Amino acid sequence: MSANRRLLDRSLAAVWHPCTQMQHHLAADGLPLIPVQSGEGVWLTDFDGRRYLDGVSSWWVNLFGHRNPRINAALRDQLETLEHVILAGFTHEPVVQLSERLSALTGGALGHAFYASDGASATEIALKMSHHYWRNTGQPEKTDFLCLEGSYHGETVGALAVTDVALFKDAYAPLIRPAAVLPSPDARLARDGETAADVARRAAAALEAHLQAHHDHIAALIVEPLIQCATGMAMHDPLYLSLARQACDRYGVHLICDEIAVGFGRSGTFFAHEQANIRPDFLCLSKGITGGYLPLSVVLTTDTVYEAFLDDAVTRGFLHSHSYTGNALACRAALATLDIFEQDDVIAANRQLSERLHQLLEPLRQHPRVRHYRRRGMILAFDVEGADASFSRRFYKAGLERELMLRPIGNTVYLMPPYVLSEDEARHLCQGTLATLEATLA
Repeated sequence: MSANRRLLDRSLAAVWHPCTQMQHHLAADGLPLIPVQSGEGVWLTDFDGRRYLDGVSSWWVNLFGHRNPRINAALRDQLETLEHVILAGFTHEPVVQLSERLSALTGGALGHAFYASDGASATEIALKMSHHYWRNTGQPEKTDFLCLEGSYHGETVGALAVTDVALFKDAYAPLIRPAAVLPSPDARLARDGETAADVARRAAAALEAHLQAHHDHIAALIVEPLIQCATGMAMHDPLYLSLARQACDRYGVHLICDEIAVGFGRSGTFFAHEQANIRPDFLCLSKGITGGYLPLSVVLTTDTVYEAFLDDAVTRGFLHSHSYTGNALACRAALATLDIFEQDDVIAANRQLSERLHQLLEPLRQHPRVRHYRRRGMILAFDVEGADASFSRRFYKAGLERELMLRPIGNTVYLMPPYVLSEDEARHLCQGTLATLEATLA
């Protein structure tokens, strides 16, 4: 029995894998489960020596490749100093430095950082902070939240309340206090003659009307700036964010930007909301924050919000907590990630890489079954016309046969690779995607 097979059998016997119908792995001709022995750069290698280009950055977290030497070195150094300490009543250099640097990246507009371990927890924190802010400032009736059609903000119960993806939400409906769902500015919804900006204006007008009627009870609007990832990489014009910010200001409602997936350069700027020249009241970050190394999330917010919790009464404080809040190792990995951004001028390099990927995808863009090809920064996506229910699983298997790890969302194929692709690797990714599509549709 091969080493791959032995680990695969052990995994199936002991591990419940995420976002997976496990039955699909159990059938002899079912969904492959790949035992990974090692990673280097953009490549993952199994125990039999087969390798796969990580075209989705290991669920959108890896920015600078597997086993990145600079992040490795930072973690080795931190291991010799401090691995973790409770952040209630204690602090440490990595968490202070990371908080300072993240605030500086917002121009100081978001001056305080609250830490957790994953994106859904960041969403929960932002929702709770917004509600509690209004309670502390004498408006306890502001308890409702708004989200967009197709939104995804995590899978804990609070995060599901502002998620509009039935696959994740419907089974838990009895547990959820639902939010109001407003029209998405998804540019694919353009009517004949409309631009992406026109779609943004229509969605913003619906938001304005809803706020005008219900703002007295609304705490916050939560949005994924520029790209709604889990609903199929739905991209929208920055104008929507600008108009949403204005409307929230007019009606006294918080704006929460969930940049868990689209922050840290994915959208073409360091933070996606920068492209609309706005700042949110709460900014949720995770995934790429540690370069794909360790779990970490953070909510950045304004001094105004922070100061509303300062009081002698404990009940007016924000008592949310996680055991590994502000973990020193994770913070040090995040600091190393920020160092790479600064030292390598990553945002400028990404723009060139995105343009190269766009050029290499020209043959695929001309494919007769490809619809709504779109690109925003380091995320490239297209829809496949006439794809059946098994399309995504068949595409995934065909990709593995061509040394590619890609995971379509329904009929949407997307590329979200690490930022360190070489020319040869970029060619392999783009040409392999076209070959995978043709094999899947054959």
